[in-house]
Amino acid sequence: MKKSILAFGFLILILSTKTNAQTGLIAHKAMVVSAREEASKIGVAIMKQGGNAFDAMIATELALAVAYPYAGNLGGGGFMVYRKANGEMGTLDYREKAPLAATKTMFLDKDGNVIKGKSTDTALAIGVPGTIAGIFAVHKKLGSLPMSEILKPVIALAEKGVVVTQKQEKQLKDYRNKVIKINGDKTLFAKNFKEKDTIKYPALATTLKRIAKNGSAEFYKGQTAKILVHYLQQKGAIITLKDLAQYEAKWRKPLVFAYKDLKIIAMPPPSSGGLCLAQIMTMIAPYDVAKMGHNSPDAIQVLVEAERRAYADRSYFLGDPDFVKIPIKALMTTEYAKSRMATFDFEKATLSKDVKEGTVKYNESTETTHYSIVDSFGNAVAATTTLNDAFGSKYYCDELGFFLNNEMDDFSAKPGEPNMFGLIGNEANSIAPSKRMLSSMTPTIVEKNGQLFMVVGSPGGSTIITSVLQTILNVYEYDLGMQAAVNAPRFHHQWLPDVITFEPNTFDAPTLKTLQSKGYHINEKTTPVIGKVDAILVLPNGTLEGGADSRGDDTAVGF
Repeated sequence: MKKSILAFGFLILILSTKTNAQTGLIAHKAMVVSAREEASKIGVAIMKQGGNAFDAMIATELALAVAYPYAGNLGGGGFMVYRKANGEMGTLDYREKAPLAATKTMFLDKDGNVIKGKSTDTALAIGVPGTIAGIFAVHKKLGSLPMSEILKPVIALAEKGVVVTQKQEKQLKDYRNKVIKINGDKTLFAKNFKEKDTIKYPALATTLKRIAKNGSAEFYKGQTAKILVHYLQQKGAIITLKDLAQYEAKWRKPLVFAYKDLKIIAMPPPSSGGLCLAQIMTMIAPYDVAKMGHNSPDAIQVLVEAERRAYADRSYFLGDPDFVKIPIKALMTTEYAKSRMATFDFEKATLSKDVKEGTVKYNESTETTHYSIVDSFGNAVAATTTLNDAFGSKYYCDELGFFLNNEMDDFSAKPGEPNMFGLIGNEANSIAPSKRMLSSMTPTIVEKNGQLFMVVGSPGGSTIITSVLQTILNVYEYDLGMQAAVNAPRFHHQWLPDVITFEPNTFDAPTLKTLQSKGYHINEKTTPVIGKVDAILVLPNGTLEGGADSRGDDTAVGF
């Protein structure tokens, strides 16, 4: 059995929905699927105490900051999509913001060219964090247990410490020198941690205790805020106490659309995920992708051509809706989708226009993290949180115990120039004070016949959207169970660069040759992982199947 098939508490039944498929954990009442077992267990423990999915969201979010500092955070931000048992739905935007002193040209030289590394590797890359505001907004509106109770196991985890996994050892080793370069050799992560070592986080525990006692104001106006701003300004950041004091998480109307008889509840801008997902699924709906066969050349071609067009629109139209007008309804219509696919021809690739070969590097990233939750009351949460890059900007405030993001890179530093994920930005996503940067995060909840059907999301930079898309299709169109749908090989296209990226050694040679013969450029080399999906499927009998991505240490826990 995979180690992702773990549980504790009540009787867990491991059932197979298919004789030929890998099956994930089956639970009767409630489940959390996240990037680390420790976080999933804490989320489930909160629900066992009588807490709901929203209490579990808070606990899981902060437990990931302890157990998975690679992406879990206090110094970043994210998005949450929820659906209550009564069908009520909503979304929360706790995305980072540009500091008040940010300017449109802050990452350009005197000639107007992008200064390499300035938006990723310097203290100017850090956006105003939203995570703590996010969890307190969730607690105020939807929580049931006292915040002190929810944070208790998270604080205990930080004090007791977290055992390093094999994958985490590699993460720490890969970025150790960068962390030391910025923070000095006395920083916590200067130590050469090995698998099975325990990392304790006393400074983070102390910070969390202050937050538990004083609330969100502790992080944005209190002692924690003062320590943080002092650290940041020593490092050359432009974030001030005023930036922190002005930050607010924002409730937004969910983006809802149909795909055949599914109802998809997704995140609106400044996430590009929901809108891109809506466009792609509307474009492919007229095609019988199930009949074409799972990961067949024809099915891949239909998805790639829809992805190409959606990502091109993403580049031009999308940004922070508080700053730019986005034609959301127009982009989602079936008429528009039909017009976009009018040039599609099964005989040959539709080449992305104006491709500058070699000028855009494609780098897949898993430095975001997603978790999915369903509670015993029938409430569901899909939340994706990030620092942007691995360990964010690598700036680690030892006094507070957490990393800071480098989210400013998600803005378009200059129209037409790619960010670290190779995504091309435009004027709509240009930098402005207090503006939220565009994101690919795609936390998603799916209904079928008016009932909760699936909770899904993924890390992976620009590959998040296509990973979520393929996981939903794997279940709905190809009748795979949740774990099998998550395990299935994935591919990705994002308009520019004009290549289809495949997970290496997972697609057969005839499929790739067929696509090449039609003019598609194939990349199997630079991307070892495309997304790390954590999802929950509600089975016909009402039980829950978890899909925890074996590409990471991801784990489903339930009861």
